[in-house]
Parts: sequence; structure tokens; C-alpha cells
Amino acid sequence: MAGKRGRGRTRVRIYPDWCKGCGICVAFCPAGVFAMGPQGKAVVAKEALCMDCGFCELHCPDFAVSVTPRPEGAPKGAEASKETEHAGHEAHKEPEHGEQETQS
Repeated sequence: MAGKRGRGRTRVRIYPDWCKGCGICVAFCPAGVFAMGPQGKAVVAKEALCMDCGFCELHCPDFAVSVTPRPEGAPKGAEASKETEHAGHEAHKEPEHGEQETQS
């Protein structure tokens, strides 16, 4: 859990491959950050409302929830979600024609 607590200071992620859709985070989040998505798994619906209480991380039986401090100047809420989604796609892009795939 982060040292300074307050709304909009955290990045909230759910790892969909780990989430089994139990709904604990949705039911007990005091800020209403989560919702059940169309595939029956939890999704981050209102990240900017997160108050960094830590309940979701501590009580998720699948360790599918991650709450981390947001770097200074990082976008909040929907902007952050788009940034994270884009970063995920960039990390897994296929090499372009003529490029060799590098492994770390």
C-alpha cells in the first residue's frame, strides 16, 4: 500500500487471466472502483476514485488485483487506462518485415 493515501494517486490493474470473477472486489470496494465486465470478470471502471485502502489486493483470492502508486505527472482515470492498454499492445507487437525479434 502506498504511503500517501488519496483519490487519484494510484494505478489499479486487474489481470484478467488470473481473475475468476468471484466479485469480491466489486462488492466490497468502498469507492466503487470495480464493476463486472461482459465476460463475467472484474474490470476497473472508475480508477480515479481509488482511495488506496488496499482491500482489493488483500482479499482477492487469485491475486488478480494490483494497486500501485501513480508516478508524478501520470494521467489519471480513463486517460491512464488508455495509456496502459496502449503500452500493453506495444510490449507485445510483432516485429515488422525485415526486423529480427529480440529476446531479453
